[in-house]
Parts: sequence; structure tokens; C-alpha cells
Amino acid sequence: MVFSSISFLIYFLPVVIGLYYLAPARSKNLVLLISSLFFYAWGEPVYVFLMIFSVIFNYCFGLLLDKSLSIKGRTAAANWIFAAGVAVNLGILGFFKYAGFLADNMNLAFGTHFSAADLPLPIGISFYTFQVMTYVIDLYRRKVKVQKNFLTFATYVTLFPQLISGPIVRYETIESQLVNRRVDMELFASGVRKFIIGMGKKMLLANNIGILWDSIAKMNPAELPAGTAWLGAVAFTLQIYFDFSGYSDMAIGLARMFGFTFLENFNYPYISKSITEFWRRWHISLGTWFREYVYIPLGGNRRGAGRQMLNIFIVWALTGLWHGASWNFVLWGMYFAVILVIEKLVLGKALRRFQERFPVIGSIAAGIYTMVLVTISWVIFAIEDLDSIGDYVVSLMGLHHTGFADSYTWYLLSSNFILLILCIIGSTDAPARLWKKFYEAKLQESPLAGAVVENAGLLILFIMSFAYIVASTYKTFIYFRF
Repeated sequence: MVFSSISFLIYFLPVVIGLYYLAPARSKNLVLLISSLFFYAWGEPVYVFLMIFSVIFNYCFGLLLDKSLSIKGRTAAANWIFAAGVAVNLGILGFFKYAGFLADNMNLAFGTHFSAADLPLPIGISFYTFQVMTYVIDLYRRKVKVQKNFLTFATYVTLFPQLISGPIVRYETIESQLVNRRVDMELFASGVRKFIIGMGKKMLLANNIGILWDSIAKMNPAELPAGTAWLGAVAFTLQIYFDFSGYSDMAIGLARMFGFTFLENFNYPYISKSITEFWRRWHISLGTWFREYVYIPLGGNRRGAGRQMLNIFIVWALTGLWHGASWNFVLWGMYFAVILVIEKLVLGKALRRFQERFPVIGSIAAGIYTMVLVTISWVIFAIEDLDSIGDYVVSLMGLHHTGFADSYTWYLLSSNFILLILCIIGSTDAPARLWKKFYEAKLQESPLAGAVVENAGLLILFIMSFAYIVASTYKTFIYFRF
């Protein structure tokens, strides 16, 4: 079941909200747990048992780890228990996500004949595995207390708003909310607003601009004019932003409807002035996870420049692999690692100095630099075949001698021009700033007028998005495959 489906919007969500708010406080987590298991089982009737195993294992493991830690602090036994728990979680993830990839590459490299079971990837396994590991690691670090209530712990792991594609919610950020949430209509209303905005991003922008990318992606990348190649790359750049940030908005909005406050997962990444800044704004929960649980434990920037550069490469190799068992994701991670290292060593300071000396021109130049590199990165991300990636990038540079544009390029541009402009503007913070200014002015004139304008806008957005859901063919969220 997905958020942008009739079954979710018309049946599942209203029923769950009704049951949740009718239930007494002590039963609300039970309603969420049962609803979340049903939500997951709707699309994964077999793998729901794998998730249940993860819940039971990590709950019992947490109790055992806490007991071993409470005796004499961090003993050798506690270290071994912790290592075993992490190994089991990563082992399950690795088996389902990477066994086939590893077997295929070993066979190719060494002429062996290993085979791995051809199992479909459980939906959301990368997200809920990383999420439950925040509890395990932070418990070991004594940053959180052990959760002895099984129902509370199970609710945390399975909570349906973020179960499939995040955000990756660290246990410490909602530890108190799991046991003490306020039923607040203001929070509920803000959740509805957030959800509708996310649905609009997905249905009206991501899905429609994705059609442009799909039409270009079907073409031979070695025969693309440079203009067509850039048009496709820009289309996917916009599609993945509105698709994933739209999902995150919907997840955060749903969480608010049930009294939870999740941290934001996107902060207008396409207005960044460097790749370093971009990764502070894009998929914030994943970046935070790798910083807190991999980069800093490896030493971060505390052990000299050489070690810091190595740590960056390790983190980005893992970040690429987290996205999928394919060499294009490894290449994508290494691409960003190289750029980030260069920015750490020289380019970052140069960009800042240039912007300080020439504020307007420097800011524009830094923005163009960032978005050109980000757009190229999404080509690597979107295309699995390495040869095709190479051909596409060569087309971007105009080195296939196919010209800049042909009649089909101009047809695609003219038929998608308004949508492209809307998406480009919508990917910045300009609409939010303009709306805030307009809304605050309306509120000063009349609080009622401000509320009417906002709610009317949201209603129109919901109706348009829902119409697309009813009329269009099913198109899942891009990050569901991770």
C-alpha cells in the first residue's frame, strides 16, 4: 500500500485515524502497531514476518545488551553482544540486498559458479534496518534508555508513516513521544497541510516531469543531441526531488496526525552553493545516520586531513551501496566522494571567497557549479548500465557529434516548458517565502480571510492531486526500491 493510492486515502487512513482517536491513550500504540503491520502486509504478505522477526530480535537484544552494560559498564561481554546484534541486522540486510550482487561479481572475477537465491528485495528493509540500528547503537553508547515495553518498541520500528521510505527516525528523537503524545488539533491540521503539499509534489510535479525523463531514457544515449541529454537529466533531477521530498512531506504529515514530530528530511537542496551544502540539505536523515554512526566513529576530521579523506571515501562507498546492489550506485557514491574531498581541500574555500568578494555573481556561479554536478550525478544514479552512463555523459558534453538539438528536442522542450519552469521554481524556497509574505499580509487584514485562502488552496491542491490518482496509471515512489 502506498500513500498516493485510493485504497490508502479512502479506506485505510480514515479508518486508522478514527480508531486511533477513539482509542484510549493506553491503546493508541496498539492501534498504530496493528495498522502498520496491515499496511506493510498489504504489499509484502510474506516479508511482514521478516520485519516482525527484526522487531522481536532487536527488542530481546536490547534487553540483553542493557543488562550486560549495567553490570560494570562496557565490558568485553557487552562489546561482543553489541557486535553480534549489529552483525545480525547487517547480515539480514546484506543477504536480501547484496547476496546476488556479490555472487555475480565473484563469478565474473574468479570464474566461480556461486549462486544466490533469487529473492525479491523486502520493501523498506534498508530504512527500517538503519532505523532500528539507531536504537541498538545509541543504547550501547548510553544515549538512550532500554525500552522494556514491547508494544512501544514495536510501534517505533513499524510505524507506517516512515516504514517504507523513511525518513530514518532516530530513536532518541521520538523516545518520549512514543509514550507521551499530545492529541493536538493544531498539530493534526499542520500534518494534513504537510501531507497534501507532499501529495501535490508527487502527483502533479514528479509524475508529470518523470514522463519527460522516461521518454528520453528510452532512447539510445549514444545518439542523443546534447540538448536532449541535458533536458532528460534536468527532468530526472526535478523528478527525484519532488518524488522523494513529496514522500517525506507525506510521511512527516502523517506522523503529525498521530501526534509525532519527525525532523525535516529536505531543506531546499537545489539552492545549495556547494556539494557539501547540498548534502546537508538532501535526505538529511540518511546523511545524519552516516555522520553519526560511521563518519564520526571512524575519526571524522579529528585525525588529520589524510584520515578525513579516507573516511569520506568509506562513507560514500557505503552510501552508494545503501542505495542499491549495483555498480552505478558505487560509482555515484565515489563521484560525490571525489567532489567532497576536493571541496574540503581547496575548492570550498575558493567558492566562499569568490562569493564574499562578488556576492551576486559569486552566488550565481556557485549555484550553477553545484547544480551542474548534481544533475550529472542523477544520470549516474538513474542508469544502471555503466556503458550507458558513459554514453549519456559523453552526450551531455556534446562529444558524440550529434549536434546540440534536433526537432524532437525542441518538441520536448516546447511541450514541457511550463512544467519545467514550475518545477524549477518549485524546487527553490521562493514559493515558500512568497506564500509566507502573502499569508501574513492576509492575516493582518483579516485572520478569517487568511485561513480561507490557505484552506481553499489546500483543497484545490488535494482535488487536483486526487484526480491524478484516479485517472493516472500507478507509479510508485522512486525510493521504494531501496
